[in-house]
Amino acid sequence: MHTFKHSLKQFNRIQHSALRLESFDPIQNFPECGGIGFFIGTVRNHHEGKAVKSLKYTSYAPVSEKMIRQIEQEIQQQFAVPYVRVIHRIGTLDIGEKAIIAVAYAAHRREAFAACEEAVERVKHEVPVWKEEFYQDGSSQYVAGCCIRKDYVGSSQVSHNESHMQQHCEHQHSAHKSLQSDREQNVVLNKTCEQTIYQWHM
Repeated sequence: MHTFKHSLKQFNRIQHSALRLESFDPIQNFPECGGIGFFIGTVRNHHEGKAVKSLKYTSYAPVSEKMIRQIEQEIQQQFAVPYVRVIHRIGTLDIGEKAIIAVAYAAHRREAFAACEEAVERVKHEVPVWKEEFYQDGSSQYVAGCCIRKDYVGSSQVSHNESHMQQHCEHQHSAHKSLQSDREQNVVLNKTCEQTIYQWHM
């Protein structure tokens, strides 16, 4: 494993400015690694038959930062790789702009690809980032997705994802607790949970 002879770069995982590959640590700092897995997701010009003009990503950065860093650490342990990093853009993005970049270094390509894919999937389905699409016809909408990956068949992973979602929902729920009745709180909680369901389409 990596001995960390070089200090790793410090950067935000949630960024307002254009994403750059230069943000990541170079592979040269990891001589034990022979493979790089990376994914770049950009804004496309269509969604479900509608012409997309631009997107707007919003996020509660303190929570998202913490969650992405935790996901990185867990994936490094899971795949026994020394380096996994993900950065996600927020703000208004035009067609073709980078929305997310994930990078993984490993001794071999298989582990690099697997770790990179897992990083993208977990950030996509677990981190509270919301996407609003703006269309050429002047309309707009928030894009909803599924908080639990369909390719996860193990009950332990489902429980893991549900636990993350429950934590977000409970956090939002507490802000309304002193202001509303029990019935009203449940309505707000359900709506908040629906909003935290996130899916970006690449």
